[in-house]
Amino acid sequence: PNPPQEREKPRTESALPGRECFIVAHFLNQVDDYHGNKISDPYAWLEDPDSEETKAFVDEQNKLTMPYLEQCAVGAQFQQRLTDLYDYPKYSCPFKRGNRYFYFHNKGLQNQHVLYVQDSLESPSTVFFDPNKLSEDGTVALTMGRLSEDCEYFAYGLSSGGSDWVTIRFMKAGDLTELPDVLERVKFSCLAWTHDAKGVFYNCYPRQEGKADGTETTSNINQKLYYHVIGTKQSEDILVAEFPEHPKWHSALTISDDGRYAVLSITEGCEPVNRLWYCDLHSLPDGIKGLLPWVKVVDDFDAQYSYITNEGSVFTFRSNLDAPRYRLINIDLQRPEKQHWTTLIPQHDKDVLASVSAVNQRHLLVNYVHDVKDILQVRELSTGALVRDLPLDVGTVAGVSCKKKHSEFFYKFTSFTTPGIIYHCDLSDESPQPRVFREVEVKGIKQDDYQTSQVFYPSKDGTKIPMFLVHAKNLKKDGTNPVFLYGYGGFEASIQPYYDVANLLFVRHLGGVLAVANIRGGGEYGLTWHKAGCLGNKQNCFDDFQCAAEFLIQEQYTTASRIAINGASNGGLLVAACLNQRPDLYGCVVAEVGVMDMLKFHKFTIGHAWTTDYGCSDDPEQFKWLIKYSPLHNLPEPPYSGAPFPAVLLLTADHDDRVVPLHTLKYCAALQHGVGSSPAQRQPLMVRVDTRSGHGAGKPTAKAILENTHVFSFIAETLGLGWKD
Repeated sequence: PNPPQEREKPRTESALPGRECFIVAHFLNQVDDYHGNKISDPYAWLEDPDSEETKAFVDEQNKLTMPYLEQCAVGAQFQQRLTDLYDYPKYSCPFKRGNRYFYFHNKGLQNQHVLYVQDSLESPSTVFFDPNKLSEDGTVALTMGRLSEDCEYFAYGLSSGGSDWVTIRFMKAGDLTELPDVLERVKFSCLAWTHDAKGVFYNCYPRQEGKADGTETTSNINQKLYYHVIGTKQSEDILVAEFPEHPKWHSALTISDDGRYAVLSITEGCEPVNRLWYCDLHSLPDGIKGLLPWVKVVDDFDAQYSYITNEGSVFTFRSNLDAPRYRLINIDLQRPEKQHWTTLIPQHDKDVLASVSAVNQRHLLVNYVHDVKDILQVRELSTGALVRDLPLDVGTVAGVSCKKKHSEFFYKFTSFTTPGIIYHCDLSDESPQPRVFREVEVKGIKQDDYQTSQVFYPSKDGTKIPMFLVHAKNLKKDGTNPVFLYGYGGFEASIQPYYDVANLLFVRHLGGVLAVANIRGGGEYGLTWHKAGCLGNKQNCFDDFQCAAEFLIQEQYTTASRIAINGASNGGLLVAACLNQRPDLYGCVVAEVGVMDMLKFHKFTIGHAWTTDYGCSDDPEQFKWLIKYSPLHNLPEPPYSGAPFPAVLLLTADHDDRVVPLHTLKYCAALQHGVGSSPAQRQPLMVRVDTRSGHGAGKPTAKAILENTHVFSFIAETLGLGWKD
């Protein structure tokens, strides 16, 4: 790179009429060489989150954006109505540990869910752990928690300000006495108790120079696996696995149902493949004293193996080995060679085997996904034979709670219009039938007012893409309805029906249509669907999403100027790339915590793990893929005389150490400089940078309500939507 040139101070320009302004950021004359291709990076200075210049840029942006968002016409009504409707009780499935039941509950507007305990399902419950007491603003969140097998101890991980960094603490589960043990530098970690409750396995990163509070950008490498013995200092923890020759490897340990085996899954990146190692803990004469003698059952990255349960030495795994829609296989550790492996449940002809859990010693709870909708079954563990289908409406199994040694299980159903129904079933009953254990209603929202349908539309190459539509029952297809089009399309993640009060408000009070496009890159139809939208096939995701908008226009639901598109993280990349490629197709674009610099993403925090989905600019061939769609590198440069861009709202947060804010800040600067130079640009190009907030996990209720208010107020303001009672 060339040395930095003298920089101009960021300044505000009234380039748009009235209140709509933007920032002109200064240029850095930096040019990077990618395999002989000279690529300018004028906003590289925004990669330093601690520089005074970056802080000034963020401050100036928020000084423009926040007043604009706060004066949006429907803002006050939306926030009040959203607050009223969000104030409904939320529950998780109960889970049994020892002889007691635990569950998470939020009375309505509490910033964080509270963990409760009860002696039986009929007895009164008491607070077991309340994270709301840990911070006034609700930004300290309980991100992980594990009770020991005998329910003697509770290990719990706390994150602050939305960061992925976690601090693990411990307490006695009986009298809630806090223990002095503290584990730090924990991130992307497992948390697994040995059955003797003497200690836990967990992952952490070595200490490095500089801060580690979620605002840094340094790469997360050299993760190690430790065993912590209760009552000792972290400095005394026992290193049980490390991979010094493979700094990007991650590991996750599971203790087998019988407590005898430590099962280790090793991954590199986000591709659904892993190495499979194990250790027989009963074979350690002196207990856990150092690096474990791992036995390597699978020592390559050819397929995925997820532990389900074991009967002695016979282990059951969910796997995509020769099965892109997944199957169950059995591996006998006494005959671990691949030629001895057997299939317990073969791959389904069409449906994806999404998850499996052991219950009642001899049964399996099996969850299939059929055209993005869930099916739940009870099957025999010994043969895989179907015992029965469980009743389930059209929607999603949002949670399952069971243990192999217990006869009862719980599952939670949700949909676009169903906030949550929790079912309970006890397989020890003479004729076990699931019963409604708990059903939640949201006062003020009537399910009968909404209609949910699923359509299949053709993409650019003819592939049929499923899409859910939610709208009022009396909707007129006259081409005038506003649409909120959401997508993700990556990392084998399936976007199934989910309940969101803000989306329903858009439908009910802004007269809109909610559209959720299940584009390629996700896992809705298994590994084949995922691979059709990643690496060199990434353009398929953008084509699928653009074709969703075109379908909605063609079918007279809406017109281009009435479409708002939204996505977060990989979905932020999605909507930004679609904005660049087809600015004429949308009226408003909201990109949240997006991956915008596709040439550099692998250099920051955990970005290196995403190269399995995106590729990496260090590779000449993959550079060619990335430069074609990278949002930052495909914006017009001034002077811009093309078609005006739709309204754009970018969102990021100062403690997002997953997709670091520099992605959004650099894209924002380039967008405002290029598109903002056009005299024809009448719509705002803005960024909202939240503080004490991260990528999304653990976000307090108050922040979630405010963020949703700002997003939908911006959409209403820029699409010209009024409030409908």
